[in-house]
Amino acid sequence: METRLALGVIVVITLGAGMTILAASAEPKQERLWLQLASNTNNMIRNESILLSSPFSSTNVNIRPNIQTDFNPNVTDPTISEFAYLDPLALVIGDCEIGRLVLVAPFAVCRADEGIPIHVGDYSNMQDGVILHALETASHGKNIDDRRYSAKGSLLKANDTGFENGFAIYVGDKVSLAHGVQVHGPAYIGNDTFVGMKSLIFNAKIGNRVAIGVSSTVTNGVTIPDDKFVPPGTIVTTQAQADALPARVGSPYEEINKAVIHVNQELAKGYNAQKIQELATEMEAVLEDEVMLQTGSPTGNPELDPLVQ
Repeated sequence: METRLALGVIVVITLGAGMTILAASAEPKQERLWLQLASNTNNMIRNESILLSSPFSSTNVNIRPNIQTDFNPNVTDPTISEFAYLDPLALVIGDCEIGRLVLVAPFAVCRADEGIPIHVGDYSNMQDGVILHALETASHGKNIDDRRYSAKGSLLKANDTGFENGFAIYVGDKVSLAHGVQVHGPAYIGNDTFVGMKSLIFNAKIGNRVAIGVSSTVTNGVTIPDDKFVPPGTIVTTQAQADALPARVGSPYEEINKAVIHVNQELAKGYNAQKIQELATEMEAVLEDEVMLQTGSPTGNPELDPLVQ
């Protein structure tokens, strides 16, 4: 799209839904260069849901497909929302789904090369050093019992009709995985749940609005009901322990996830804006190079350059 003005042209370059750069030329004769740049940029940037000029490029070493194996014959690229923020020092491999405004911090890993797929819902966060990985969900073409959860939290048998649409790890919306958390599938974490630093979730289901204190372990096939509080350092290995946990409301962790979600959403927005600004600066440099190349002027404006005849 373009808007003509008396002094030249403003080109609106769309980088994604709701994200644009206004590129204004000082001279009408530069209009063609701006429009060409806009067209080339749009062709370069958008490829389905991934911004290829951002750190989400599948050509980057920190985002790549899994390899083909006898337990995972399909090679799959990650699916990352264009509104997520993935730090260049994070790593996403294989069939990982990363939702909107998810912050994936430095040294966080989503590795879907064994158990697949792995889902991280909208507005969640994977803080520094978080690891998502899962046991194989199939072997030599045969599904394995109890290795996937449905999106609603049901543990699935190999012959269940919903198995193909299940998840080795399902992390819901507005979930905080704090520094150093390990979630190893099969695992399910419901919406609006906080998992404290250095905690381990393996072979377990965590309900909605749960708060898990730092350095806790939840495993052995247990289910933590909705709205529970797991005190720091707790090891939960039986359903009786899980059912006896206190309520989150009234605990020291009652409001912790609300604050953590806010902080990480703001960080995701800010880092994305920073990347867009960097892209705009790069585009301006490209334009200057194009003008100087075509005019033979070191300034890009031959009328101001006495050396150019």
